[in-house]
Amino acid sequence: MKFEVTILGSSSATPIFNRNPTAQALNINEHLYLIDCGEGTQQQMLRFDIKASRIDYIFISHLHGDHYLGLVGLLSSMHLNGRKKPLYLFGPPHLMEIIDLQLKYSETTLHFPLEFTVTNAKKAEVIVNNNDIIIETIPLDHRIDCTGFIFKEKKRLRKLVKEKLDELNIPAEYYTALKKGNDYTAANGVVYKNDTLTTDSAAPKAYAYCSDTLYNEQYFDQINNVTLLYHEATFLNDMLDRANDTHHTTALQAAQIALKTNAKRLLIGHFSARYKTLNELLEEARSVFPETELAIEGKTFSIE
Repeated sequence: MKFEVTILGSSSATPIFNRNPTAQALNINEHLYLIDCGEGTQQQMLRFDIKASRIDYIFISHLHGDHYLGLVGLLSSMHLNGRKKPLYLFGPPHLMEIIDLQLKYSETTLHFPLEFTVTNAKKAEVIVNNNDIIIETIPLDHRIDCTGFIFKEKKRLRKLVKEKLDELNIPAEYYTALKKGNDYTAANGVVYKNDTLTTDSAAPKAYAYCSDTLYNEQYFDQINNVTLLYHEATFLNDMLDRANDTHHTTALQAAQIALKTNAKRLLIGHFSARYKTLNELLEEARSVFPETELAIEGKTFSIE
């Protein structure tokens, strides 16, 4: 199953040359999920061939402008391009008030249903549960209510050992039961254990998106053992006081979080505009957690 994330924006409060405010496109089994939608997201989608018509879910972490100011424009473009199918939007309670106000004064009535679900910044909740994925909110510690999101792949059915099934002449109508872990009882009463006829599927993968937050261990258990952890790393650690004052994280802290939560890989982003180049942030994080990469715009990361 395809499970990958494309970075559309990785700057923090203000965009700078070659870096835009936060947005990511997650591809799960050819279904697209948009995570945050900062200013300029539509242009980035065009640039990196992310088709808005394929997006059915949008997740907004919080109501600081660098995470949502591109949303109304994206909704308007979907409307103008004739979208009819529902769009599922998840975000803080006042997000819909902002959208309604924009639509009211532009005298726009969307041609498609906009299904809005309020996120809870106080406790983790499952907000999507479909055939491919379970999505939960991650309560974070920012200046205003803010949630991250964790995308957990569902456990796949067991894989059949075709040679063994053919050898025993097991009828095809039993295959589904075998994939679900059931044993097989032959016509002569002999029971064949499931683990002799199938192999286990790969362990489910998970992607955790930790938007703006102070270093706070309250969310560590929820993101433990993820395959890929995206964590904001706004500042270098020599600006720890500034990070604390603004409820942000340093590159060093992001790496410490990845280490403490047993992440397989770390992706850092939300870089302050003060950093024209990002090598120092990467080196600082890698000094603690070597499997760290920068959230470079246009780059796609496989979650495996």
